[in-house]
Amino acid sequence: MVKTRIVPSQPALILEDTQRFLVVTDLHIGFEIGMISNDMHIRPEGMIEEIHSTLDKLIKTEKPDSLVILGDIKSGIDSISKIEWQMVPMFFEIGKKINTLVVPGNHDGNLARLVPDFVSMTGPSGLVIGDTLLTHGHVMPSENFSHVDRIVMGHLHPVYFQEGSVLDGQRLWVSIKTKKQNIFSSTKGDLEIIIVPSFNKYFYATHKRYHKKSISPILERIKQDNSAKVVTLDGSIIGDESILQNII
Repeated sequence: MVKTRIVPSQPALILEDTQRFLVVTDLHIGFEIGMISNDMHIRPEGMIEEIHSTLDKLIKTEKPDSLVILGDIKSGIDSISKIEWQMVPMFFEIGKKINTLVVPGNHDGNLARLVPDFVSMTGPSGLVIGDTLLTHGHVMPSENFSHVDRIVMGHLHPVYFQEGSVLDGQRLWVSIKTKKQNIFSSTKGDLEIIIVPSFNKYFYATHKRYHKKSISPILERIKQDNSAKVVTLDGSIIGDESILQNII
């Protein structure tokens, strides 16, 4: 059985099987263009440097064998912007330090053109490690994955919004328990779904008006049949399934 562990105060998950995997998601490199147009200036090179610095520290402290990125490396859905041509290859330099696997997301159209030879890229369905499916979350898993007991996904970038609250704009972890047959109709049992927060701290964490909810067919299947735990990056439990509709 694969063991999972949230890295304290970081939007990163550790999976331990025969090897150790560091899992992050939703970098959305290139989204800065939209922020600049709204008079919020983030230097692209500085953001990549900050992401690299954080990953370097995680690699040093957690000592994973591989880094897994669950999609939405870039921001453009179908095209590749000028800033993505420049910044995405710069980000992938991380692959020279650690074995890096990429599961493409819905914003990763034409990403293969930016992925260097030393970085591996799976299909959009994701990859299975032991009893766990790692996927972006924008497509339904096929029945071929019905043996898994856990799905780890991104895509929904859960964020807490409540004006006046000290938690306003903070990224969140969500763990959902549901019946496996809700996702895999041919199989019975229990299924855990872990939703990983965006690794990019600037993404959706500035003001509610920039937040646009993503839709996942996985979550659509379990709306009426689940229990959940919502947790901040520092490990504080702030709610259950009753608040899901407000954060994802």
